[in-house]
Amino acid sequence: MKIVAVDVYPLTGATVDGGWPQGHEPQENLHTLVSIRSDAGLTGFGSCFTSGTLVTGAVQLLWPLLKGESGVEPERVSEKLRQSSFWQGRGGSVEHAISGLDIALWDLMGRACGQPVSRLLGGNYRSTIKPYGSILFDEPDRLRQTLESVVGRGFKAIKMGWRPFGRRNRKFDELLVKTARQTVGDGVELMVDAGGSEQFWPHGTNWARNTASMLADYAITWFEEPLPPDDIAGYAELTRVSPVPIAGGEVLTRRQAFQPWIEQRAVDILQPDCTKNGGLSESRRIAWMAYDHNIQVVPHGWNTALGLAADLQFSAAIPVARYVEYLTPCAYIEELMTEPFRIDAEGLLEIPTKPGLGIDVDREKLKRFCPQPVEFR
Repeated sequence: MKIVAVDVYPLTGATVDGGWPQGHEPQENLHTLVSIRSDAGLTGFGSCFTSGTLVTGAVQLLWPLLKGESGVEPERVSEKLRQSSFWQGRGGSVEHAISGLDIALWDLMGRACGQPVSRLLGGNYRSTIKPYGSILFDEPDRLRQTLESVVGRGFKAIKMGWRPFGRRNRKFDELLVKTARQTVGDGVELMVDAGGSEQFWPHGTNWARNTASMLADYAITWFEEPLPPDDIAGYAELTRVSPVPIAGGEVLTRRQAFQPWIEQRAVDILQPDCTKNGGLSESRRIAWMAYDHNIQVVPHGWNTALGLAADLQFSAAIPVARYVEYLTPCAYIEELMTEPFRIDAEGLLEIPTKPGLGIDVDREKLKRFCPQPVEFR
């Protein structure tokens, strides 16, 4: 089965604000879908956490290497793309595009084999997993309303992140966390994401250590990105002394970038994002390396239905996976599929077992967010 075409779908019209200082409007393009078509009439879909302009440019670079390649050898093909774009890749937008293509290749192979991707990745360790509703921090009253809405949608775990946490003072940070705990009670897990990958992040290990001590008083499950993403020494120091687990790694790309974080035990929880870091092929390698060093893996997933589906298949095939991130509410998740994800009464998501990623894109719904894809053939 050979690859005959790639389509690029920049998504606009329902983009969720990511918490960055400049904010985001619904019409901004932060997420892009890609599809790979085969000569057998099968199509696989993937997702990239980057703009359509950058993905289109990267696919233009990669298409001569991808055209006519096998549609059922995702690891080899995506590694070929990575190795062959050495001088223009090694991370950044080219790797982000390879990530989506790799996910699409796994989806395509799963459909060709009639098997879910989780089985092709090595087998299923679980059939359900806990999603955590991922939201932004807000002023206390609005935060309370948002939390009540997320609990009302069935989530038993919620992560709050970015502004205004860490942007004013310690007293206000504690007010936000206290408000959240009082709102959801003790029966809902809470995670805190400082958003240390924001530009010009001002805080260091002393702030992070003191903040972690405060978070421990409110039974916070983990403290995410408390430091800039290149401060591996600071993370390692913080992880050794923090009373709550430290999480990070969402901005890293390629397995080689994750290796020193794992070897130095710089975090308790590693968060590879398969829509950025090289796809499911790289995420699988990263996860097993982390497992061998007794480091927890929770995939980062501020993205789309295809990204969430990939995380679910990935998490099914990891021995000790516990959570998946679920951006909510998000039309790119909830309004792209023929059948929506459903959270059960226990707050768990069932991992799809249909071939490929286990979900089907509704082509008519997709037209709402991308009327015309960019085609390579």
